[in-house]
Amino acid sequence: MSAVSRISVQKCLQNALAPNSALKTLLCGSSTNGCEGQKRWASAATATSKVKMYPKARYGGRSTVTLLPGGGIGPELAGYVKEIFNYAGVPVLFEEVKIDQESDSNEDLDNAIISVRRNGVALKGNIETRSSAPGVVSRNVALRNELDLFVNVVHCYSFPGVPARHKDVDIFIIRQNTEGEYSMQEHESVPGVVESLKVITRPHVERLARYAFEFALKNGRKKVTVVHKANIMKAADGLFLNVSKEVAKQYPDIKVNDMIIDNCCMQLVSNPHQFDVMLMPNLYGTIVSNVVCGLIGGAGLLAGANYGDHYAVFEPGTRNSGTMLAGKNLANPISMINASADMLEHLKLNHHAILLRDAIRKTICEDRIHTPDLGGNATSTQVVENVLQHLAKNVRVCGP
Repeated sequence: MSAVSRISVQKCLQNALAPNSALKTLLCGSSTNGCEGQKRWASAATATSKVKMYPKARYGGRSTVTLLPGGGIGPELAGYVKEIFNYAGVPVLFEEVKIDQESDSNEDLDNAIISVRRNGVALKGNIETRSSAPGVVSRNVALRNELDLFVNVVHCYSFPGVPARHKDVDIFIIRQNTEGEYSMQEHESVPGVVESLKVITRPHVERLARYAFEFALKNGRKKVTVVHKANIMKAADGLFLNVSKEVAKQYPDIKVNDMIIDNCCMQLVSNPHQFDVMLMPNLYGTIVSNVVCGLIGGAGLLAGANYGDHYAVFEPGTRNSGTMLAGKNLANPISMINASADMLEHLKLNHHAILLRDAIRKTICEDRIHTPDLGGNATSTQVVENVLQHLAKNVRVCGP
């Protein structure tokens, strides 16, 4: 069964068991409170998220990684990463899979998912879905759902030397990745009336919240802020908030508070230093990560990581395709290079990751080789060349 077919089956199941559906009434009765059918459906939803584990591809001591360049500036940034890895002798082989953003077919998406399952790890640019055909789903969302990449982590931190509204920002955003507003369940009830479902389930929230508190504990973080809109979406965000608080009780050494999303954005702009780890549903993560990236210098600096039980996909933090900058040699390559450094750490190639991060830091913070988005006039290739120069001081290059 193809990726799209499996997603369609999940949609049909969830729509059939939506409020007021005939099937749900048959299974659960008219009452929606304490419904055993709902509990069984939640368990079924959890079961459908399980993915098959494949042996990871590794040849001659090298890790094979799926490379999904995406659209816009993605192919350029992917090319820079390959150039850097080749120069530094990083033991990684890339299996490149291109996805046609204009196509009505999902064959490329299926090939990408098979590749990631084979390799276990991917580096990607943003993949646009330009087709408006009903059967063509968002490639980015489908990839995360099919691989059960249930959490997105973005480390938002300041770069000394980069003009920014605030200094010394250091926040981890932990975002729901496979539920919430991006469930891709929309339908037109009658002409001109569209319903879009926001799906929140207890098992998925519990897994996400546990990840956040375990992350805080392992990384020496002191506080987790749960971001929500439970004052309006009392059922959906109320469940997210309540389950997160239940999980928090198991971590007495970690402080926990909650904040409504609109107030959260205002607080981020006025005083971002009050935040440590932030836990939130899908859409709010998109908003908050872009707000924080704007505070520390822009979309071209930070990386994001998507994790599941078996697979990991690394990408620029704000998931912007940068189409207007494509081919102009002006895009900031640092976000993709940072994503590749995160990937190296995930692959336990810590030596190479440390060298690369050091080269990035010196390029941005000491040499101040900045592209126009950071107020400079350097080109993309000049940034990459400067990174290579710093790597040259620490990397032994083999030659004649």
